[in-house]
This record gives sequence, structure tokens and C-alpha cells, in this order.
Amino acid sequence: MRKIIKGKIYDTKKAKLIAEYSNELPSTDFNHLYEDLYLTISGQFFLHAQGGPLTKYSESNGNETWGIETISLLNYDQTYAWLEKHDKVDEIETYFSKMIEEG
Repeated sequence: MRKIIKGKIYDTKKAKLIAEYSNELPSTDFNHLYEDLYLTISGQFFLHAQGGPLTKYSESNGNETWGIETISLLNYDQTYAWLEKHDKVDEIETYFSKMIEEG
């Protein structure tokens, strides 16, 4: 997918895939959710996401609601929070080693 945000093109084919998350529901389920975290060559993280009509990735015209596919930019803290939420320990160690310490 490609999307222009603030005059820049974000392209899932050109960025590096960092991590993936799925709630493992089939795409026919209204609650299905897929998220892929990418990193551009310039260091910008972005989330490529797709969801059903009962997820945060949906749109409505008042009478109907449908799922969408989108790209959204994440800052450093948002990216770390997303990785932590989805238990992506290896990716946190790779990209956020300064933010963690041994327990």
C-alpha cells in the first residue's frame, strides 16, 4: 500500500517490515485486525493497518460502516508502546535498546 502523508509517500513495498500483529480472525469477521509496523530509510516508523467494520479501522457514512486499510505515522514513543503491547521483545531490543533495562 502507498499513501501520501504531509507531502511524503509511505510505501509498504519500499520500507522495512519490523513487526506484524493480527488478532487471527478471518477477514470476513467484522472484528478482524491486521497491523504491520514499518520503518522507512529516513527513520520514520509507520503502521499499515486493516480492520473490519467493528474495529478502530473503520469508516461510516451514518447508515453503513465498513472496514478500511490505512497507513498512519508513529512517533518514537508510540512505536515503542505498540511493540510493548504486542510483546515484540526482539524488536524492542533491536530498535529501543536505550529505553529498556534488565529486570
